[in-house]
Amino acid sequence: MTQKQLRAPIAEAMKNYANDGALAFHTPGHKQGLGAHPLLKRLITKEGLREEVSLMEELDDLHEPEGCIRDAQTLAAELYGADHAYFVINGTTGANHAMLMGTVKPGDTVLLPRNAHRSLTGALILADARPVFLQPEISERFGIAMGVTLETVKKAVKQHPEARALILVYPTYYGVTFDLKAIADFVHAHNMLLLVDEAHGPHLRFSEELPLQAIDAGADAAAQSTHKIIGSMTQTSMLLTKGPRIDAERMRQAVSLLQSTSPNQLLLASLDIARLQMAEDGERLVGRAVRLAEELRGKINAIPGLYCFGRRDMTTPGASGLDVTKLTVNVQGLGMSGREAEHILRYEEYIECELSDAYNVLFIISYADTEREAEKLLTALRHLAVHRRNGSAFHVTRALPPVPRQVLTPREAFFDDVERVPFDASDGRIAAEQVMFYPPGIPLLVPGDRIDTVTLAYIREQQQLGLKVTGPEDPQLRTIKVIRENTKGVRHE
Repeated sequence: MTQKQLRAPIAEAMKNYANDGALAFHTPGHKQGLGAHPLLKRLITKEGLREEVSLMEELDDLHEPEGCIRDAQTLAAELYGADHAYFVINGTTGANHAMLMGTVKPGDTVLLPRNAHRSLTGALILADARPVFLQPEISERFGIAMGVTLETVKKAVKQHPEARALILVYPTYYGVTFDLKAIADFVHAHNMLLLVDEAHGPHLRFSEELPLQAIDAGADAAAQSTHKIIGSMTQTSMLLTKGPRIDAERMRQAVSLLQSTSPNQLLLASLDIARLQMAEDGERLVGRAVRLAEELRGKINAIPGLYCFGRRDMTTPGASGLDVTKLTVNVQGLGMSGREAEHILRYEEYIECELSDAYNVLFIISYADTEREAEKLLTALRHLAVHRRNGSAFHVTRALPPVPRQVLTPREAFFDDVERVPFDASDGRIAAEQVMFYPPGIPLLVPGDRIDTVTLAYIREQQQLGLKVTGPEDPQLRTIKVIRENTKGVRHE
C-alpha cells in the first residue's frame, strides 16, 4: 500500500467547499441544509447537508472526471489491481448494465449462467445481446445453484464460436467459487471477453484465506457491490477493468450514459472512504470476519439439526472454493423450511438474515462484525434448534428446473405485444416478464422463454413456501404477461 492511499480526495474536496463560505444560489434546493426539514437534518446530520452539493468545479464531474473524482477512482484502481475503476451510484445493477453496454454490440452472442442476477437480463435488453444460457451445477443436498464448470463453458463455446463474451457470477450469492482462472485462460484463447458479476466479492482481495478476486483471476471487467460487503453507502458500487481487451473510453461512455448527471456527492464520497478504510485496515478487518465466520461454522455444526457448509464441501463440479464469510445454514434437519426459520429468527430472536430459500438461511459476516454479534447469532440458532420437529427432514418435491427453451431474445420479448393470461394456464406460451424469488434475484423465467410445466410447478411450490415473488406485474402470480399470439414474436422460433 502506498502513502497516497491514506487519503480520501472526494471527502476532502467536499469539506473544503463547505468551509469556503460561498453563498449557495445553486442546487440542491435545501441549500446546504438551510431549508431542510428537521427529519432530514436528523437523518443526514448538519455537516452532511452542508457537504451535500455537486457539480461545483471544486467537486469534479463524475462523467468527465479531472479532479477529486478522478483521483479517487485512480486510487481505487490501484488498490484493487485494476487498470480502471469507475464509481457507480445506481448499484451493481448499473455497473452490470454498463459492463455489457461498454463491451458488446447489438446482436452479439453472450454466454451466461442461468443463475445470473436479474440485472443481467436488463443488461441484455439494453445492449441488444443474444444470450445463450448455461446450466450451473445444482447441489441437490442444499438445493442451490453452484458455479459453471469449465467443461460446460467449453461445450458452449464449441456450439457458439461466434460468442463475444462469457458472463459469470463469482462468487455466487452463497459464496461459492470455481476455477475462474482456468475459464479466463480458455475464453481468452478463443478471443472472448470474460465479464464477471462480482457483487459479493469486494472484500476478497484483502485476505489470503479467501478466493481470488475476479480481476486477479483474469477477468476483463468485474462489477463489485462495495456497499454489500464493505463500507460504502447502499446503492454504490465499482466497475473494475483490466487488460487490452477493454476499450477504456467506450467503457467510460457507457458508465456515463447510464448514470445520473446529478450524482449524490455523499454516495461518491462513501465509495472513496470505503476504499480508504480497506487501504488502512482491510487485511485486519476482513481477516477478523474470516476468523469469526470459521469459528461460527464449527459451532453451528455442533447444533443438532443444523449444518453450515464449508470448504470441505466444495469438491463437487462447479464448486472449488468458498467465501467463508457467507454462512449458509441448512435447516432441513429441523423439519422446517428456510422461510420458516427466517420468520422465527426475525420475530422471536430479532436476528435478520440476508436471505432464506427452501432449505437454508444465509448470514453475511462482514468486516463490521465482532465477537458480540457472532455470539448473538449463535445463541439465536441454538434457540431455533429448540423448534426441531419430530419426523423426517424437510424436503421439497421439486428440484431446480432446467433452463427453459429460449424463443425470443429478452429485447425482442420486451418490445413485443403482450397479453395477460392465467399463470396456471400459461404452459407453452412465451414469457414477457421475469419471474424470480428475491433475494437472491435469480430469474426462473426470462422474457423470451418458452414456459413449461416443470418451471410452473417449481415456481408454485416455492411460492407456497412463502418466498417473495418479484419481477411480474402480478406478484401473486394469478396472471402472467406473455407474448400475444399471432404476432411477429411467435414467428421467431
